[in-house]
Amino acid sequence: MIKRLLVAALALATINFSSCKSGGVQTTKEGLKYNILVDKNDGKTPGDSDVVKIKLRIYYSQPGKQDTLLVDWVKNNGGQPIEIPVYAKPEFKSDWLVGLKHLTKGDSAIFMVPADSVIAMAAKTQTQLPPMFQKGGTLLYSVVLVGTKSQVEVKKEQAAMEQQQMAMQQEMANKAGEQMGIDDKILQDYFAKNHLNPTKTESGLYYIMVKEGTGEVVGKGKTVSLNYTGKLLNGETFDSNLDPKFSHVEPLTYETGSGRTIKGWDEGVMLMKKGGKIKLFVPSPLAYGPMDNGPIKANSILTFDMELLDVK
Repeated sequence: MIKRLLVAALALATINFSSCKSGGVQTTKEGLKYNILVDKNDGKTPGDSDVVKIKLRIYYSQPGKQDTLLVDWVKNNGGQPIEIPVYAKPEFKSDWLVGLKHLTKGDSAIFMVPADSVIAMAAKTQTQLPPMFQKGGTLLYSVVLVGTKSQVEVKKEQAAMEQQQMAMQQEMANKAGEQMGIDDKILQDYFAKNHLNPTKTESGLYYIMVKEGTGEVVGKGKTVSLNYTGKLLNGETFDSNLDPKFSHVEPLTYETGSGRTIKGWDEGVMLMKKGGKIKLFVPSPLAYGPMDNGPIKANSILTFDMELLDVK
């Protein structure tokens, strides 16, 4: 598809140009035809190690037919420019990315790439093209150069983003730790009130093995089939595959350790053996945390009664 080809094209490189010149269709020594529509001549052209921010639309033109819009990266990116790196060499003759070094900030241009070149590259890379692509056609790359960033600026941005992400993760971990302490106190009071003595895992999950089952413990990476009922700590049922009112009475099947379930559920299932039954008490950080999930409110402690029917 054309998107795969465009992704590949965005990884291609460009070469050096002289200063911008506007007016009429021109041809570079590499064979790329281009037309500068707006020439701001504002600052320097992008260098080999820079990253450019551009607004890009790509059209297909065939003689005697109306131009077809293939990809509108302006619309697809919410009106914001996309960022692509500038490299040292083009991938093929008349590569449109050659033209980027002919622009300065604020310039707009049309780069004209023969469909023959694209068809040849697609054949080499075994990429399927839309049926409309015919020899003699032209791809028109409508480009506005919004700005240019050096590698130093890019690395600073990346470092700042990574630092921000680490700070957010640490804040979330701190809040989860605080909530785990709150939930553990609630559970301890609940166990004392109801005369329960469950086992606590390292993660903070509590469980009671109601029936041991036979064979090996499930562990990670097994396909399991089970029945379950999920409740809030006050006894209100929020889901079950044993109760017809929840409209799914078939056994639940999934792969353990695949991330398809909440952490506390998955950990509990991996403690079981085939035919076994378990009761889980899941603190909210091992469930849905500070997020509402349907009838489950933020920071809710959950309980599950499970029966492991099969293991593969």
